[in-house]
Amino acid sequence: MSDDEDDDVELEAQPERSGRRGRARKLLGPDGPLARAFEGYEDREGQLAMADAVERSLEEDRVLLCEAGTGTGKTLAYLVPAILSGRKVVISTATKALEEQIFAKDLPLVAEYLGLRVSAALVKGLGNYLCLRRFDELRTSPESHHDAGVSRSLPVVEAWARETEVGDLAELVTLAESDPIRREVCSSSETRIGSACPFFEKCFVTRMKREAEEARVLVVNHHLFFADLSLKLGRGNVPGAGALPPYDAVIFDEAHELEDIATEFFGTRISGSRVDSMLRDADRAFIASGLADRILGRGEGTAIVALVREAADRFFAAVAKVGGEAAREGRVELKREVWAGELVDAYHHFDEALEALGGYASAHAITEAVGLVGTRAETLRADAAKIVDGKSGQVTWVEVRARSVSVGVSAVDVGWLFREGVFERIGGVVLTSATMTAKAGDFRFLRTRLGLDERVTVPVDELVVPSPFDYASRALLYTPRDLPEVSDPAFLTASADRIVELVNIVGGGAFVLCTSNRSMVALGRTLAGRVPGPLMVQGQAPKRMLLSKFRAAHHAVLVATMSFWEGVDVPGDALRLVVIDKIPFAVPTDPVVVARSQAIEQAGHSPFATYTVPQAAITLKQGFGRLIRTRQDRGIVAILDRRVRTRGYGALLLDGLPPAARTERIDEVKAFWSRLLAEDDAAGH
Repeated sequence: MSDDEDDDVELEAQPERSGRRGRARKLLGPDGPLARAFEGYEDREGQLAMADAVERSLEEDRVLLCEAGTGTGKTLAYLVPAILSGRKVVISTATKALEEQIFAKDLPLVAEYLGLRVSAALVKGLGNYLCLRRFDELRTSPESHHDAGVSRSLPVVEAWARETEVGDLAELVTLAESDPIRREVCSSSETRIGSACPFFEKCFVTRMKREAEEARVLVVNHHLFFADLSLKLGRGNVPGAGALPPYDAVIFDEAHELEDIATEFFGTRISGSRVDSMLRDADRAFIASGLADRILGRGEGTAIVALVREAADRFFAAVAKVGGEAAREGRVELKREVWAGELVDAYHHFDEALEALGGYASAHAITEAVGLVGTRAETLRADAAKIVDGKSGQVTWVEVRARSVSVGVSAVDVGWLFREGVFERIGGVVLTSATMTAKAGDFRFLRTRLGLDERVTVPVDELVVPSPFDYASRALLYTPRDLPEVSDPAFLTASADRIVELVNIVGGGAFVLCTSNRSMVALGRTLAGRVPGPLMVQGQAPKRMLLSKFRAAHHAVLVATMSFWEGVDVPGDALRLVVIDKIPFAVPTDPVVVARSQAIEQAGHSPFATYTVPQAAITLKQGFGRLIRTRQDRGIVAILDRRVRTRGYGALLLDGLPPAARTERIDEVKAFWSRLLAEDDAAGH
């Protein structure tokens, strides 16, 4: 951070502009082409202030933290300056939906109405693309005839593969998102061979990478950004390393998710699913290269594969046993002392089997695919060793899912990564979201988590752009005190009864947002048959399909967990009630949360006050944000956790929410909704 205090203050609405600055304001302002093109176009001063700030950041290589409330038009506020900057800019988002909106809707709008045409590329992670080599190996493997699931789904993929131009597996709408064949034919960093692949010139990933090199605006997601950054930093920032071409600046939308995603990518994880995927590819590679019988699938290499599979099963079973039943509810820490006896024996057996597979594949690398098996086996060995050995500043954990066991290590602090790998390395960096502060204007929590402290030499600006929506008259926050404590077994029944009452008031059109899968399942079961419209529960169908049905029904109730708290957009009358069952505190037993809390405590601070509560405040604000998406929207948000009213920290949580009317009484909820209906009727809505 600069020593000059003027470099680290909240921006004025119209900062002093120099050089080419101010062009975005002219295009987006009341006298610009958008205002002329759209009747009733609304001038948004907040959007213009943000555009000014983004221009400054890109022009002067500054860091900008900008909280832009729902409805401020933040996408155009950063997109237009990015295009005008003349620089190669990465726009990174947290969700595929926003990625696709920017690329397919916002960029064409800017080109058509503002005359700003720019070469742009939508760059997705490798797992989104069909791998022609893996697809070909699967088609010629015994599985294509002997595996019922593969033989059923393969013709669907084959028909699509003949028609697709980009190879994006999202196009396969007739194939279930959960169909196992998707992971058997997709590309990945572990399976990609590169220029030696016989399909290289036809490869969809090759085409995507070439388009990315030529484009000046790259639209990516946070996962891909950090996958790229981990490769670049891991190889000493060597030119050409990484998933993305070199770029000049980055704009992070939905920036509140950065710490969690960076933690995922700068840790190490191995799982039974990852091993199984490698072993299936190994069998196919050995068969395709003639190292195993094409009909029976037998050979020396496939015998070694069987040994690895047996050793992996033993290792992951031992890990799951050490984790115990608690690991089925979430991640559980593995202490250093558990690496002994049966578990360490199973690890050594697994390591030796991987070594044998790697050695065999490397010695018989008559094709690139076989050689890749050797590389993947050695990478798995190295990752397993990192987990077993552990390092200071990391926490080791295990998680048991229905289909796979995972074990890994995660960094306790990723602030260094953002300081060295992002803020000091890239230049112009913009971080924006509708929820970046625990309370208005206070970016301290985000700064602390992302390492934006006195060690950062790049100048940092802050800007808060309030939402233009009329929350005071169009939204009501209902926070009852008369429900049991969330820890009371009676809470489930009482909260379900209250949800039914609220749904009946508004006639459906409700999200019920839960803080855990267990609560979601329990509430879904308890509400069955008690609400007037269709009842949906997350997991019954793919997320996109659930949302489509919810919008179409207009009076449905959808019970969901964290993936529906943010990045979900249901404007209009289809959503008029959002119910939040509990304060969204992070799982207190999660090993990473525990380790971070301990580090904060050792530094002399309260982890609950400086980490747990601010994080919950931001998540709560995200949940509230599902309700009002346009100026015409209206409705009710209900938080059923009485602690927001009875505990001291509740005031901070409530202060961070939009300025809606507030009540603790159900009769006032009824009166509020009746008033809204009467006003809408009078207005002819």
